Amino acid sequence: MAERVEQRLEDRVPELEQLERVGLFTHEEIRAVLKKATALEYKIQRRALRKEDFINYIQYEINLLELIKKRRARTGYSFKKDEIEGSMIQRVHSLFKRATGKWKEDVQLWLSHVAFCKQWNTKHQLSKVFSTMLAIHPNKPALWIMAAKWEMETRLSSESARHLFLRALRFHPECPKLYQEYFRMELMNAEKQRKEKKEFERAKMNLDEFNYSEKILNGEMARIIYRDAVEKIKGVEFRLALLSIAKLFDFTHDLQKEILENLQAEYADNPLTWDYMARRELELGSLKATEPTTKQAKVSEMTQREERCCAVFEEAVTAVPTEDMWKCYITFCLERCNRKTNSEELKQKRLERTLSAFSKAHESSLLPEALYKQWLQLLLESSLSQKAAEVAEAAAKRFSLSVEMWQMRLQVLIQLKSDNVTQCFEEAFKHVKSKGTLPLWTLWVEWSEAVNSKDDTEALYQRSLHAVAPAESVTMKEKYLDWAYRNGGYKKARRVFTSLHESHPLSLDFFKKMIEIEKEQEMCRMLRLREYYERALREFGSVNSVHQRGAKSSPGQTRTCWEHSLASCEDVRGRSGGRLHFQVHFIANWTLMKN
Repeated sequence: MAERVEQRLEDRVPELEQLERVGLFTHEEIRAVLKKATALEYKIQRRALRKEDFINYIQYEINLLELIKKRRARTGYSFKKDEIEGSMIQRVHSLFKRATGKWKEDVQLWLSHVAFCKQWNTKHQLSKVFSTMLAIHPNKPALWIMAAKWEMETRLSSESARHLFLRALRFHPECPKLYQEYFRMELMNAEKQRKEKKEFERAKMNLDEFNYSEKILNGEMARIIYRDAVEKIKGVEFRLALLSIAKLFDFTHDLQKEILENLQAEYADNPLTWDYMARRELELGSLKATEPTTKQAKVSEMTQREERCCAVFEEAVTAVPTEDMWKCYITFCLERCNRKTNSEELKQKRLERTLSAFSKAHESSLLPEALYKQWLQLLLESSLSQKAAEVAEAAAKRFSLSVEMWQMRLQVLIQLKSDNVTQCFEEAFKHVKSKGTLPLWTLWVEWSEAVNSKDDTEALYQRSLHAVAPAESVTMKEKYLDWAYRNGGYKKARRVFTSLHESHPLSLDFFKKMIEIEKEQEMCRMLRLREYYERALREFGSVNSVHQRGAKSSPGQTRTCWEHSLASCEDVRGRSGGRLHFQVHFIANWTLMKN
């Protein structure tokens, strides 16, 4: 091993001598580099190799290359690059090759090598890296796409990119992303050739020797890919993705028309097809020959476009009366309604159109549950409170088992200060199951705190503890204790804690809250504090576990816990029982910290 290390260090001598001779590094720096390289070389020559050692060595060499680059820029010396950087780059490639040969399954290591090749512009080496990586990881489409893009965009080789895509499709014949990127690549190639031809024609050059194919120039290769893809991959989303790619190129009108016609013929009942056809009206522009110039004309033009979109959507919800279709329609209306505009007329028309779409979907019993909340928000923002109450009531009746629907209805009634809030709460709990009703109970007690007497609110808290699921009762117990202290003081909180501390399940925050309440009192009672801590320890930890974990703790953790315990005992220093309080508090803090 030592001989191998010495040999590799001797191979570094010429580049180090050059670095010192041209003044980029000092003699001391050269010695430091040699010392570090020796240590790194010994690590990667061991019998039991570690990936981290290779990564550290590679990172050191890259940092060294970056340092040389900065010093060249500072001194203005640009010679001897092959003797210095060239040798170092080859060494990094060798390290990457050994590492990827040892840990072939580590894709991130391969990608790091690819990034290094790109950074230092070693194109020939990068081709080899891609070739080896794809041979080992042919099951990852993203790697094939990366390699093909590099061939197309960096090496400007459409043939190599096409070859890679075809190989990739043999491994992944039903991968939508591969087809999309292959489709895009062929269109990019056609566009590039069209631009080249145009420049040559402008320069009045003879085009016979360039042998441009009209089929490629017109995007026929992309058309072939599209037809092959749709035979293997079904679905509207895939065709729309290809259509959106084709729209990026101005010579694909015929191809776009073919995709659109096939889409309408094969997926006429799909909401996404109608959604695309409707939104397409926004892009078609004005039916007039001239573009609008005045502000009023622009508003009128936008209004006409949106009305054409809505006309298509109206036809769609008649032809395909489903929840998904109405959702597409209403989503479009909401998007337009939320767009900023200085025209009050356009803003009002968008609002009316959106509210009308909501009403029609509701009347058809095809409005999805998730959209009722947006409808109510829009009505309340538009000051249509009475309509909001009616909609909330209808939504709760239609989705009578949904906690969220009842919560929405109750929030509307509370906001309108209705007299039927209590009656509505009672009605809600008749329909929904006890599990999952925590949001309703929380809303009820919060509303009761604001409008009802303390006795009524307390009765409601006690009722909620028996009504909700055991896991959800934990939150209600915390809220009950907090309310008792805020409205009845320490004695009330103490009674509530006493009545609940044996009612499982309990939370740590429940005990923490009671400890905080006790410590806030002018006459802090150590016995009660000790009781709270001991109860918390019985529920969430023990003195034994503290001592067991203490052996594995760091001095910093012990000191932090000690200081926190001392700080919490400032109000009891010098009193009888202060030492006991500190001990209990230290144990409790330690247990909670470790848990």
